[in-house]
Formats: sequence, structure tokens, C-alpha cells
Amino acid sequence: MGWARRVHPRPVSPPFRPLVVSADEDLLDDVLRVLAAAGTEAEVATGGPALRRAHREAGLVLLGADVLASPAVRALPRRSGVVVVAAGALPAPAWAAAVELGAERVAVLPDDEAWLAARAGEAVRSPVERGWLAVVGGACGGAGASTLATALAVATAARGDGVLLVDGDPWGGGLDLLLGAEDADGLRWPALSGVRGRLAGDALLAALPEAAGGVHVLAAARDDPAPVPAEALAAVVEAARGCGLPVVVDLPRGTGTDPAAEAVLAEADLAVLVVPARLRAASAARSLVAGGPWSAARVVVRSVPGGLSAAEVAAVTGSPVLAELVHDRGAPSRGERGEPPSVAPRSPLGTLTRLLLVELARPERAA
Repeated sequence: MGWARRVHPRPVSPPFRPLVVSADEDLLDDVLRVLAAAGTEAEVATGGPALRRAHREAGLVLLGADVLASPAVRALPRRSGVVVVAAGALPAPAWAAAVELGAERVAVLPDDEAWLAARAGEAVRSPVERGWLAVVGGACGGAGASTLATALAVATAARGDGVLLVDGDPWGGGLDLLLGAEDADGLRWPALSGVRGRLAGDALLAALPEAAGGVHVLAAARDDPAPVPAEALAAVVEAARGCGLPVVVDLPRGTGTDPAAEAVLAEADLAVLVVPARLRAASAARSLVAGGPWSAARVVVRSVPGGLSAAEVAAVTGSPVLAELVHDRGAPSRGERGEPPSVAPRSPLGTLTRLLLVELARPERAA
């Protein structure tokens, strides 16, 4: 079982506290001494939810050489700001593991103490707040998940923030169509399906189409559909979040068992499952939220004429309903004209996306 403890030399803004991952007490003491000298507050974790949360939030991650082969560490997603700390020269297998984890440097103590103290101080002084990650999926085909994901991205951009909308469904026709950006210059998924590891976030965003006043979109290609590799999806999402950009991922209907879906759902700050108010759709949703990656998802019911009530959907799925998306008569015609979904204050999608943005802003989402 994982454990966590905090050491308090001097208070620092919590989201940028360096994370130290090591079970070697001697190495741990040396690292904490260096961090204390740099005036930082350290969090130590070796596994479990504490490790995953801290790894996501920390301004700097220090991995002890003793944990490089740990299953808990190897399961962590790639991110920037990772340093391996060792008490001596690393053997070849450990070097290979450090490279695989995306480490920017191996710091050997005591020779690199001054560098490590300066690096820790830099991480605290110049933090980049990570962007949030929202994942939207449908319980069945035609649930409206792609429209909701696009609307959430548009609503985020309308607040003056940039956002990355990622198409996780290679056979969905392309989210750029929902933004009216199908002719915009920029890369689509086939050009990025081979990426791995660390990407430069700014360079990635500059290479993607931009639409709707700040929505960068990575869409499927209609002439060359192919599954999205889990490693490529993780690299793209991490690159955007690492430079402070929120990310919305639209997953294919009914997913949850493929590696790409599992990885992105495990890291999501908010997962939303759209369920049409029909018995079969609600039954399908029950199988998704009963266990596995979608178990923490919030259910949104899309009302349909003569369909189930929100309370009935909650009873069938066994999961509380966050909100109900009422029918918007103008949505189909806007979609056919290539206009982005309306997120006007009184529109159904505008009301729902404001609620989702409130959910994403809750402090407990970062816990």
C-alpha cells in the first residue's frame, strides 16, 4: 500500500511542492536536506492515489534510483520536470529506465547537490499551473458526447482561455467538422500517431488547427482513419496540460477497456458519460460505471421525447445524475451548417457547460 508524508522546512504554494519518490531512507534524507536548503516543502510518496495525485500536480518530480523499476512508478504517465536522483553512478538498466520515464537529468549526490537545489528553487519560483483534463464519452452511439465535448471546449475558450480538443474517435468523422474547421490548416491524428514521450506543448499547439476563438483541435482524418495509440494520446494530452492548457478528450462510444481510454480516464479531473434517456442506453451505461475506468464518471442524461426521467436513468445505471441536457431544436441545423455548438447563457449546452466548468474548478478535484 502506498504512503505519503510531508516535510515542512518553509510553507510554499501546495500545487508546486516538489514530489520525492524513494524508499531508500539514506537517499531520502539527503534529498530532503537539499530541498530544505532550497526553501521548498517536499511531499514524499511511494504508491497509491497519493503518488498519482502528487505526480500530476508537483512542479518537480524527484525519482530515487531505487524506484525506477517499481510497477507504481512505471505506470505513471510521462510528464516534464522529472529528475532521477542517485547516490552513485547508475547501471545501464537504470539509465534505460530513466530515459523511458522521460527524466531530464540524473543527479548524483553529493556532486550535484548545488544543481538540484537550484532546480528545485526554479520549479517553485516559476511554476506552470497544469491545465485540467475533462473526458467525455457516450453510453451508446448518437448519445451526443462529441457535441458536448466540443461545447465544453468552446465554453472554455469563451472565457479567454485556450483549450485543446482531442478527437479520440478515429471513425467519428472528425471533430473539426463540429467547429467548422475542416478546411483549417494543421495536423490531424495520422501525422501524430507515432509520437511518444515528451512533446513541446507550444510547438504542438502551433501545428494544430485553431477554431472558435481559441480552440485548438486534434481531429481524426476522414481519409485515413486508424486507432489512436495510447502512447500518442498520452503524449499529446501531457504536452498541452504541461504548458497550462486545459484539455477536453472525446472518447468513442462505449469505450473503457482499450489502453488509450483507460490511460486518459485514469488521469481525468472530470469524466462525463452522456446517457440518452432510453432503457437500452441506461443499461449500457450501467455496465460502464459498474466498475473499471468509467466508475468515477458523472452521468449526464440527454432527454428524448417519451424517454425515461433523470430519476429513472439514475435507478437503472445505479449512479447519480449530475445534470439533464434538454433538447435543443437549433443544434442539428447549426451542426449541418458547420457552426460550433451554441453555449449562449440560456442555451441547453451553455447551462450544462457552465456547470461542468464549476465542477472542474472545485478544489477537491485536485485532491
